[in-house]
Amino acid sequence: MALIAVFIPLLMLGVVLALGRYEELLLQTKKTDRNEKTPLSGPRTPPRTYGSP
Repeated sequence: MALIAVFIPLLMLGVVLALGRYEELLLQTKKTDRNEKTPLSGPRTPPRTYGSP
């Protein structure tokens, strides 16, 4: 009984970590496809300052 109490949380942790890695792999391919179509960042403009320094 004590072994079950030890192994079930470890098994659940392994499943959660595996699903997280699987999700990263799926989302990584979608992000690269989306980034190829659109630029990563727009034109850079200096920040506006209001008033006299």
